[in-house]
Amino acid sequence: MSSFLPILDTLRDKNLIDALSRVGPLIFNHHTNFDARFISNYHVLADATASLDQITHWLDQGAEKVILPLQKIKEISGQLPAERLIALLDINSVSAVSDTVSSAVSGVLLKTPSLDVDFITSITKFFSSSTVLVLADTAEAPSKAQIRGLIAAGTTPVIPSSQITLDASTGPSQINIADAFLAPVTSDRPDGLFPTIVSNHTGHSMGLVYSSPESVKQSIITGQGVYQSRKHGLWKKGETSGAVQDVISVRLDCDSDALEFRVVQHGAGFCHLNRASCFGHLSGIPALEETLRSRFEEAPEGSYTKRLFSDERLLASKIKEEADELCAAQSPEDVAFEAADLFYFALTKCISTGVTVADLERSLDKKAKKVTRRPGNAKPQYEAKATPAPPSVPPKDVSPKEDFSGPIRMTTSDLSTTSPEARDRLLKRPVLRSDEMISKVKPIVDDVRARGDAALLDFALKFDRATLTSTVIRPPFAPKSMQLTEEVKHAIDAAYSNIRKFHAAQVNAEALVVETMPGVVCSRFSRPIERVGLYVPGGTAVLPSTALMLGVPAQVAGCKEIVLATPPRADGSVSPEVMYVAQLVGATAVLKAGGGQAVAAMAYGTGTVPKVDKIFGPGNQWVTAAKMLVQNDTDALVSIDMPAGPSEVLVIADETANPAFVAADLLSQAEHGVDSQVVLVGVALSDALLAAIEEQVDQQANALSRVTILRESVSKSIIVKASNLQEALDFSNDYAPEHLILHLRDAPAAVADVQNAGSVFVGAFTPESCGDYASGTNHTLPTNGYARQFSGVNTQSFQKHITSQQITEAGLKELGPIVATLADCEGLSAHANAVRVRLRAGLTSS
Repeated sequence: MSSFLPILDTLRDKNLIDALSRVGPLIFNHHTNFDARFISNYHVLADATASLDQITHWLDQGAEKVILPLQKIKEISGQLPAERLIALLDINSVSAVSDTVSSAVSGVLLKTPSLDVDFITSITKFFSSSTVLVLADTAEAPSKAQIRGLIAAGTTPVIPSSQITLDASTGPSQINIADAFLAPVTSDRPDGLFPTIVSNHTGHSMGLVYSSPESVKQSIITGQGVYQSRKHGLWKKGETSGAVQDVISVRLDCDSDALEFRVVQHGAGFCHLNRASCFGHLSGIPALEETLRSRFEEAPEGSYTKRLFSDERLLASKIKEEADELCAAQSPEDVAFEAADLFYFALTKCISTGVTVADLERSLDKKAKKVTRRPGNAKPQYEAKATPAPPSVPPKDVSPKEDFSGPIRMTTSDLSTTSPEARDRLLKRPVLRSDEMISKVKPIVDDVRARGDAALLDFALKFDRATLTSTVIRPPFAPKSMQLTEEVKHAIDAAYSNIRKFHAAQVNAEALVVETMPGVVCSRFSRPIERVGLYVPGGTAVLPSTALMLGVPAQVAGCKEIVLATPPRADGSVSPEVMYVAQLVGATAVLKAGGGQAVAAMAYGTGTVPKVDKIFGPGNQWVTAAKMLVQNDTDALVSIDMPAGPSEVLVIADETANPAFVAADLLSQAEHGVDSQVVLVGVALSDALLAAIEEQVDQQANALSRVTILRESVSKSIIVKASNLQEALDFSNDYAPEHLILHLRDAPAAVADVQNAGSVFVGAFTPESCGDYASGTNHTLPTNGYARQFSGVNTQSFQKHITSQQITEAGLKELGPIVATLADCEGLSAHANAVRVRLRAGLTSS
């Protein structure tokens, strides 16, 4: 193993590149002009412009791994072996790594603004089964202590070659190559030396020696075997005998307390007894190679080996002869015998042309790295002799699944020709692996539950890069925290007014009272949930709309404690838009925390964060998983608003629809994320109108800032052709969309037939955006088909309903015998007795 990986940001110093190649794999930027033909272990760092064919070519040519941006990994997911790909991530996009991405790569390269070892350590737990490389975007080279810390955290530092020097490091901008390599190496010997195994180029051990930091440094820099004699100090192997060594690689063992030098040994051999190995004479293939090499150099005239080296036709004939005999061999003994003969003559051919066993191994390794395969059929001249074989497996299709340079298009299906099974598939959403996310977020929730505010402060530093002294802001909120332009303030005020009017009308002020029989009065009345937690996604984003949608109904419902949680910005503040809304809705606390840690703090409470009874709000998969986790924990005693999934919209359009309006509505939801779901159900649309809508989707998407997201989400979305409006509405009701938009000749009339939807947008001039922000309805809605069972967030979501009953003595005389009879049927005599005691008392008094 290697203690670090160098990334070559300069190719001008050949001596440095040679030295770096001795201590581990090199990382080449694919834009640089490099020749990797003589480098056996390297990675390629590519950008989003790399095509699938280019990536495949690099892997076929011998690249150990290709490092690609997250978006490119998503594009080629499943088309190349996961063990050969690494995802390039910005430290802030760790949470964007889905299970699909994780299964498509063998590791990640994290780019960080600094080498904060504690922070990086906290991140690595999310990649416990993957290789984690770390590259700091800083002018300072990592220190030896930082390298040790990163390795202890289970990561491998990546260091630009411009920060590595062959000389003594001159300052914080560079580190000596040997210092970097030896940073994690420890010795348990009193003299501080490192046990060192010396192996030949095929990996066979030749002896045990000792190394010091200085000897390792000289070996790496000069490429010659240099060790530390316990008696005589620095020892350059072969300096007096001529049996020098060329160092191929220097590696650490698994726990960094021993080294292995792989070398090409010249002269008589490694051992002072003029043998190749201190452990005795070579055997097997290494011995055969050594013998053939010596014969090639000084075989006596007339010897058989000399004839083979001198007569190419004889050697070729023997190779063919032994190949035929191997093909004819049947028993294990015969196969081994004939294979050994064939290998003898094949290796003779190799030695005669200067090819070593190490060259053969490199060629085999390179072939093993190929990701494309030929069918492997025999050439025509050999087919007559070949044993018939089953049909060959065609090479793996490595062509892109989708053309990401062409028009942005949806997939079309026609309900009139779609089978019931295919129709069911159209209704399905992507599988949400909630159990996997819950297992990932559980350590965060447990940490907050155990350490409270201290854990919140740590997570703010690690995830939000914010250094906080406290996590909660209490009213009155400082005016400087709510400074807004008049335009933004006016827009928020108008939205607040509309949302409040609509949600205030939903309050159940009067109790429901029903006399079910004479003297028996039942009632139902509402009470606010006392303590609620509102999660508002944020950090780099500004989402005052979500704060309004959650805060206003909590306010009008009369909740006594309103905790609004949102991630802090890097300077530790909360966006002024969200703070302004917090004041409008009467928030009693603003929690500066995001993700699963915010959910945990509200569910269990901390020293400063009030415990709540119900948690509301959208969020990423970490937030959703944390909400699902705490609602099932009886110790938390907390409920949540609803299950969550990717945003979605279904648009029903007939021949009166404006193509530009329809396209805009589809894109307004598709831009939320690559997993967003958008569906167009066309009611007897002509081919021309359908084509016009698709053209508008492509044109508008390419003009929008989130076109990369749109290209992927739209490609996964569908157009469904319906013969008539009823068929379209039936499909919509089965789909149960979060948002339903009606572009119809008589859109209001169609609302009566809507059975399942989160929110309905009626008519051409009712874009979904209005509901998201300011029309008055709520934008926190059920997704993933849950509109069949759940309502969107509303005022009653923040209320609970209590029932009561009051029975007069006369009423009990009528009702009591009925209750007692039913209780007797169930064998609950105490229930019956509670009635009969009263009935007897009433009869006695009368």
